[in-house]
Amino acid sequence: MDTNEELLTSLTADNTLTGRTALVTGSSGGIGEAIARVLAASGAEVIVSGRDADRAQGVVDAIVKADGRAHALTADLGAEPPEIRAFARRAEDTLGGRVDILVNNAGVYPGFLTESVTDEEMQALWATNIRAPHVLVAELAPRMAERQSGAIVNIGSWMARVGVPYKALYPATKAAVEQLTRAWAAEYGPRGVRVNTVAPGATATRGTSTSADQLTEMTKGTPAGSPVRPIDIAYAVRFLASDEAAFIHGATLDVDGGIAATRLR
Repeated sequence: MDTNEELLTSLTADNTLTGRTALVTGSSGGIGEAIARVLAASGAEVIVSGRDADRAQGVVDAIVKADGRAHALTADLGAEPPEIRAFARRAEDTLGGRVDILVNNAGVYPGFLTESVTDEEMQALWATNIRAPHVLVAELAPRMAERQSGAIVNIGSWMARVGVPYKALYPATKAAVEQLTRAWAAEYGPRGVRVNTVAPGATATRGTSTSADQLTEMTKGTPAGSPVRPIDIAYAVRFLASDEAAFIHGATLDVDGGIAATRLR
């Protein structure tokens, strides 16, 4: 059992989000899985979504084993808008008619040097990282506003505000997410819906395990001195979704070990 799984398995249940429902996109593994399991441990009824039905069900099984409530829904967030809208409606129906918390976590990060990015990768970045969150917010936020209650948390990246020589388009999509967060906070905040972003730093997940040495090198010069853990991002999401964050609107909370804000050498 890896360290992240040990942390998730040992979560202590609480009632911070009891009575609320949550949709977490891209939650069949990695950061999204940690978010789903932390929200569920705090009492939320959670939709676990991903493209792989077996992996999504595995996360649901872990939540149920810990006495939480969760459901698996398959979804390709790179699909066309009508499919995304249908997915949002399925999530609402599964959760008894409402989504109280939307976490836009699903994202792709292909590409390297600008000249090597393929047309397919370019389209996937736009569709999954920007278009899908926009469609989901457009579908779900108005109904949150009708209830005058809701929380939307977008997952950004430390790279959104730092220029790096090996990726341009992925950070640009995350910069767009931060701006969408500010605009949505202004649009929906007066009607009771809070919108914020959590920006992870270099994070150790199963998906980045092949780059473990690079992550260690990137983060050893940060105040934290090591890669971010998925559970730390999940704790930040839980806070922003909770009543404790009632006066936080349009913010970007960096959970990056200080990589974007500091230089130790």
